[in-house]
Amino acid sequence: MFAIYKREVKSFFDSFIGWLFIAVTLFIMGIYFTVFNMLAGYPTISYVLQSIVFLFIITIPILTMRTLAEERKYKTDQLILTAPVSVGKIVMAKYLALVTIFAIPTVIIGLTPPFLAIYGEFQIGLSYTALFGFFLYGCLGLALGLLLSSLTESVVIAAVLTLVALFAGYIMSGLCNVISGMGTNVVTKVLTKILYCFDMVGRFDSMCSGYLQLEPVAYYVTFTAFILLCTVQSIQKRRYEVSGRGIRLGAYSIANILVSAIITIAINLGLNYVPDQYTSIDVTVNKMYTLTDDTVQTLGNLTQDVTIYVLADESSKDNDLDKTLQQFKGLSGHIQVEYISPTANPRFYYNYTDIQPTSNSLIVEGPYDNVVVDYTDIYAFEFNYATYQEEITGYDGEGQLVSAIMRATSEDIPKFYIIAGHNELAFDERFTKTLDKENVAYETLGLYAVDAVPEDAHGIILNAPTSDYSADDVEKVLAYLEKGGNALIIPTWTTESMTNFEQILSYYGVSVVEGMIVENEPDHYYQSPYYLFPNIESTDITARVQNGMVFAPFSRGLIYDDDSDVYYQPFLTTSESAYSKADMSASEDFSKSDADIDGPFVIGMKAEKYTQSGDTSQAVILATEQMFTANADDVVPGYNVKLFGSVFGSLTQREDSVSVPVKYYEIGNLAFTARAVYIIGIISIIILPLGCLTAGLIIWLRRRKK
Repeated sequence: MFAIYKREVKSFFDSFIGWLFIAVTLFIMGIYFTVFNMLAGYPTISYVLQSIVFLFIITIPILTMRTLAEERKYKTDQLILTAPVSVGKIVMAKYLALVTIFAIPTVIIGLTPPFLAIYGEFQIGLSYTALFGFFLYGCLGLALGLLLSSLTESVVIAAVLTLVALFAGYIMSGLCNVISGMGTNVVTKVLTKILYCFDMVGRFDSMCSGYLQLEPVAYYVTFTAFILLCTVQSIQKRRYEVSGRGIRLGAYSIANILVSAIITIAINLGLNYVPDQYTSIDVTVNKMYTLTDDTVQTLGNLTQDVTIYVLADESSKDNDLDKTLQQFKGLSGHIQVEYISPTANPRFYYNYTDIQPTSNSLIVEGPYDNVVVDYTDIYAFEFNYATYQEEITGYDGEGQLVSAIMRATSEDIPKFYIIAGHNELAFDERFTKTLDKENVAYETLGLYAVDAVPEDAHGIILNAPTSDYSADDVEKVLAYLEKGGNALIIPTWTTESMTNFEQILSYYGVSVVEGMIVENEPDHYYQSPYYLFPNIESTDITARVQNGMVFAPFSRGLIYDDDSDVYYQPFLTTSESAYSKADMSASEDFSKSDADIDGPFVIGMKAEKYTQSGDTSQAVILATEQMFTANADDVVPGYNVKLFGSVFGSLTQREDSVSVPVKYYEIGNLAFTARAVYIIGIISIIILPLGCLTAGLIIWLRRRKK
C-alpha cells in the first residue's frame, strides 16, 4: 500500500498536475486573503475559505480524472485487478495521495491565523474550524472524483462527471430553498429532504458560522467513507469478472453498498435528534452562540409551558437562530418549537398581530401573553457610511427570546414614566431596547400636563434634567414617592440653579458634591481622570457585572446621612485617592487645589425609605448621566447595559429579571501598514503560486527530455 501511495504522489508532481493544483489554489486564496484580511482587516479566514470553495468544481476534476480512468484506458489496471494486494488498500493509497496533494495548500492557508493574530484580536477558533470544514469538504470531493474516475476509461468523461457532481453539491442548498418555497405537500417535503443529502456547501457554511458541529463533520466523514467503499466495490466487481465470478460478486457488492448506505444515513439522521449542546461547540472569541448563565438559570426555573412558532419553512430557516431555539428547547421541557410555513399557513400570524412579520420571525405563546419578535430584531444593524448600507453588527437571538418568554409567562408588566419637560437627556436606543427586554413598559410624561403621576406607575425616571423643576412638579413627584413610588434619579452638572430638583434628592437624605470627580488611581480611569472605572460593590444590582467593569465618565459624588431613617446601599464607589474638582473652569488641570473636596465618593446607590403612609419608596441614584449612553457602553462592551437592566430588575423586585445584551460580532479589525499589505500581497498572489508553477514546469520539462 505504501509503495502505491509513494508512486501516486510522485506521479502527481512528475506530471505537473499536482503543481498546477497547488498553484491555482494558492493564487485564488492569495487574492481573497489580501482583500479580506489584509485590506479589509477581517479577523477570521472563514470569509476567504467560503469565497474560494467554488474552486473545487474546477480543480478537483483535473486532479482526480486520471487516477483510475487512465489506468483503465491503457490497461494498466490489469495489474491492479490481478495484484496480490486488496482493492481496499489500493483505493486507499490512491485516495491518500490525492489528500496529500490537497493538504499542501490547506496547510499553507493554516499558517495565516497565527500571523494575522499578531496584528490584533483574531478569531483563531473560528478560523481553524472553518479550515477543518474546508479540508473535509475537499476530501469528500476527492473521494467523489475518485469514484467517477473508476467508472470510465475516458479522463474527459471522468472530469466532466466530477465537475457536474461537485457543481450539483455546490448549488443544492439554493435548489432546496427554491423547491421548498413551491409548497408544503408531501412530494415537496420528501424531495427537499432527499436533495438535502447532497448539499455539500451548506454544511461547510455552517462550520464557518462559529460552531464546531458534529453533524457536518459526521456528514463529510461518513459520506467520504461510503463513496470510497463504492469505489472499492466498483473495482472489486471488475476484478472478479476477470476471474469469471462476476454474478456472485455483483450480488455481494450491491448488498455491501446497501448496508453501508443504511448505516451512513442512520448515523446522519440520528445526529438530528441529539440536542445541540451535546454536538456543538461555540468557537467564537466572544462566545456569540453560548447561552449566558442567567439564561440557563431562567430556563431551568421555568414552570409554565411556552410554544415558540417560527414563521418559516425548515428548509429556509436561519441556522444561528435555530441553534439558539434548540438550545432553549433542550434546557427546558416546557418549551416547544414549531416551524410554520408561510406558504401553507399565510394567515397564521393573524391570531397574534395585524402586521405581517418578516420571514423567520417568532411568535412566543405563553399563559399570559403572546409576543411577536420580528426577525429584524434578532440582529443588530448599523449604518455603514463607507458603503451607505445597513450592516449586521450583532446577534440578539438569545436576548429577544428570553425577554419574550418572560413576558409571555408574567402576569404583570411594570410601567415606568420618563419625566420630560426639563431638557432631560434621552436614552439611546440600546437602552430603551433593554427596557423592552426587561419587560418594562415605559412612556414619556410631562408633569405640567397631569394632576398627579398616574396610578399605574411602578416607577418614574428623572434622567439628567438641565433646567429646574417647578414647585408644582416637585410636589407631584414627592406625593408619588410618599405613596411608595419608585424612581431612577440621575442628576447632572449644570450652571443653572437646581434648587427645586434638589428637594427630590433631599427626600432620601441625599445631596450632590460640588464639582466633578477626578480619579488619581490609574487602574480606576480610562484615558482621562474624569473617565472613571468605579469599584463595583457586591449587591443585587451589580450581580451581573461583578466579573467586568462599568464605565462612568464625568461623575459627581453623592453624600448621604447615615443617621436618617433611609436604608442606603452604595454599589459604585471611587478609590480613596479620588477628589472632586470644584473649579470646573480649570478642568484641564488635574492637580488638586485647596478648594477641591477629598474622596472617596459614592457615584451609584440605592435608597429605601419607609414613608409616613407605611409604604416603602425605592430610588436608584446615579451621579453621571453619561453612563447610560452607547458611547460609554462601547468602552466596556455590554456591561453598562447589563447594569441598566439590573437597576430596573431591582426597582421592580423581580427575582426572575434577566436581560441579555446584544452580542456584537465585531472584535475589532486588523490593522496593516501599506508596506505590509504590499509585501504579503506579492508573496501570496505572485511568488508562492509562480514558484509552484516554475518548479512543476522544470520537473515536467526534464522528464520530457529523458
